[in-house]
Amino acid sequence: MAATAAKLQANRWPTLLDSAAVRFADRGYHDTSLRDVAEAAGVTPAAVYFHVPNKQALLVAVYAEGVDRIIGNLEAALSYETDPAARFRRAIRAHLTSILDASAFARVIVRVLPDDVPEAAAELRAHRDRYEKRFHAVVERLDLPKDRSPTLHRILLLGALNATPIWYRPSRQGLDKIVDEFVAIFGAEKPSNN
Repeated sequence: MAATAAKLQANRWPTLLDSAAVRFADRGYHDTSLRDVAEAAGVTPAAVYFHVPNKQALLVAVYAEGVDRIIGNLEAALSYETDPAARFRRAIRAHLTSILDASAFARVIVRVLPDDVPEAAAELRAHRDRYEKRFHAVVERLDLPKDRSPTLHRILLLGALNATPIWYRPSRQGLDKIVDEFVAIFGAEKPSNN
């Protein structure tokens, strides 16, 4: 009987993670309680504590899942592409697709900054850095003018991309027009001499 109960508890983890992601994305870290997450997941608070010791550990787990999903989207988008400009375009699209999807995981990463939760800041930064290193590699391969900073370029680009959920509304054009604008603003394409 105990083994069956443990299996049932383990099956609750995806639901708990989803519920926590939605709550953290909608309310922020400080305005979300473990009781809120438990209620949203349809479990008791004790079920949450079966999986994590506290709210900060739950946030770190949500961050890790969100970063894993964004990395998965980025790697899938970049596989088999070698042209730096095409990789850049695909990276922008993958990032936007990740942060605009129906799940709340990426929205948590955008909303809850590491400094918002000092007791978990190092772990949250480590997860963000896992993704940013991959994005950094894409930007480094661009043919930027010599006086441009690839690091600043990447930071400004990610900041602009992460603000997209604030204003974005789905349209018939999809993301193509937005991706085109990001590439035009942040890309390394040389202006034509007409």
